[in-house]
Amino acid sequence: MSDYHDGFNALGLVTPPIPPVPSHVSFDVRWAGNGTRQTIRDDSLQFRGEYVPGPTTISFTAFNDRGGVIYRSDPRGQFNPTVMDGGAGSPAVGLERNGVFFR
Repeated sequence: MSDYHDGFNALGLVTPPIPPVPSHVSFDVRWAGNGTRQTIRDDSLQFRGEYVPGPTTISFTAFNDRGGVIYRSDPRGQFNPTVMDGGAGSPAVGLERNGVFFR
C-alpha cells in the first residue's frame, strides 16, 4: 500500500505532489462465535440473514519503508457494543441474502 503523507496529497491537492512511500499494513481479526444463532427476515425489504454473535477484536500494525515509526492499535481500547450499550447489537458473523438473491 502507498503512504501519501496526508489526505490533501492523496487527493492530488498538493503542488508539487509528494511521491508516495511504499508502506505495509496488517490486520488481525479474531471472533469467538459463542452466542445463539439468530435469524432475521424482512420480506418487504427482501432481506434475510442468519448470524452468530460473539466477542470480536481487531488489531492492526502500520509502517512505511522510510520511517522508523510503527503504528499499532491499543488492545485496551476494544469495545464490543450491545443494544443495551446504545449500539446496534453485538458483533456477529453470518450469511445474508438480499435483492435478486433473496428467496
